[in-house]
Amino acid sequence: MLQSLHIENIAVIKTLDIDFENGFSVLTGETGAGKSIIIDSINMLSGNRISRELIRSGEDKALVSAVFCELSENVKRLLEEYGFETEDSLMLQRTLSKDGKSIVKLNGRTVTQAIQKDICRLLINIHGQNENQRLVNKGAQLDILDAFAENGELLSEYSDVYKQLSEAKSKLDELNSNQAEKMRMRDVYAFQMEEINAVKLKDGEEDILEAERNRLGSIEKISEKVNLVYRALYAGEKGSAVYLLERSAAALDKISDVLPEVRELSQRLNDYRYEIEDIALTVRDYAADAENPTEQLNKIESRLDAINKLKRKYGNTVAEILEFRDKTAKMLDEIDNSDDIKEDISNEIKRVGKIAIELAEKIHDRRASAAEKITVGVMENLKFLDMPKVKFRLAVNSGTKLRNDGLDDVEFLIATNAGEPLMPLEKIASGGELSRIMLALKCVLSDKDGVGTVIYDEVDAGISGKTSRKVGIKLKEISEFMQIISVTHSAQIASLADNHYLISKQDVDGRTESSVDLLDEKGRVNEIARILGGINVTESQMTAAREMIEEGRSY
Repeated sequence: MLQSLHIENIAVIKTLDIDFENGFSVLTGETGAGKSIIIDSINMLSGNRISRELIRSGEDKALVSAVFCELSENVKRLLEEYGFETEDSLMLQRTLSKDGKSIVKLNGRTVTQAIQKDICRLLINIHGQNENQRLVNKGAQLDILDAFAENGELLSEYSDVYKQLSEAKSKLDELNSNQAEKMRMRDVYAFQMEEINAVKLKDGEEDILEAERNRLGSIEKISEKVNLVYRALYAGEKGSAVYLLERSAAALDKISDVLPEVRELSQRLNDYRYEIEDIALTVRDYAADAENPTEQLNKIESRLDAINKLKRKYGNTVAEILEFRDKTAKMLDEIDNSDDIKEDISNEIKRVGKIAIELAEKIHDRRASAAEKITVGVMENLKFLDMPKVKFRLAVNSGTKLRNDGLDDVEFLIATNAGEPLMPLEKIASGGELSRIMLALKCVLSDKDGVGTVIYDEVDAGISGKTSRKVGIKLKEISEFMQIISVTHSAQIASLADNHYLISKQDVDGRTESSVDLLDEKGRVNEIARILGGINVTESQMTAAREMIEEGRSY
């Protein structure tokens, strides 16, 4: 439920705080007091678009924040999916700047407007004229039916199967289309495969070849330096390192009988000699190609040239060329084995199609059963709401062609006068009738909705006083399942509320500002009498207000 609402710098609201209670609450006030601004603020908090023009004149930004408590399991589950720790309450805040930038924070953490909308759809709904008009949309009608039928999991399962079916059909259509073009492409694929395979590429060989080319290109320099090292260490005419170490070790050996400790030094010199000798012989091999590197270089350049030709056509690296070859081989295989592949896909379409039909039929059965219950419930509520001659039916017509939502065509049908045939809702219902039909549906769906707070914006528009009273009674009934807040001009509705908030405006330092007060018993009587009365409130109107409030407590 919506526990508290804070608004800053929106239109005539400088700063406003409202603490809401559970049950049925109403907001009343004179025209222009700021009731619609509160609705606009909640819309802004819910992630809906709002004009920068609503930012209070002279201010740089507007802010709306709210605390929601008694969170449903669905809300907690969604918060966990978005990485939030689940608690019993959350704080949502949105700031709108004059430059159009918007910042949304959830429990102090900045989130996207997509996350904001996703969470708010489970927290709060606003029903106004736009929402009533949504009733005439067949997609919305189907959503309402599926919500009542609790088809969520079944529809999700069907959606996955339908996606598999659609992909298989698209693949089969692709295989069946333009056979001549495919045979032309087969020749192209075959040529590409032959050209790539002829080179016999190996992944990583290009780096090896380039390294060898660089080595051979510097072979003279390598030979010069290698020979210098070889002579210095092993084969020098003036005494190599190996020769000098050997002579030194032998000299130490000759005095080891009088200086035994030099035996270790002699051994160490021999070890160095063997190590240096090994280095010298190893280095000598680096110059093995020095005499004739041209032939090897020509082979490497030829190989790299063949690779570069393929790179110009099929990829920037050998790995990319090989990947291109694998894809081409797959496409070539599909063409060569298209009959077998088409047969496999056709069998898959039959298999998956059968599953999809079975699921769609289950969905249809649940929709048909739910539609009967909704029809009966709505008719009962419409009769109570002074529409006794109205006939309503939620029609579920099953087709033969699978769609992304099943087999059914769903439509709300209504006849507003006796003897008239049932017609689609959008062709018949007026604004006042749509409001009552929406309310009747809410009464039927109240325990299925899953939303903690529902706001009705002038649900009494276009209906009489007696009917308004009945609308108020229904709102109070629904408030047993969720928090209901109604913006109203109707005394018949306002007098039924558990909590009554008065929106008023006054001049502060030469500027108009709105404020809100939770009315006590005396304040409620005065406000309802004002709504009932004309220019001046009479004692009889005060008495009528008291009687309406007292009577409202009995519902």
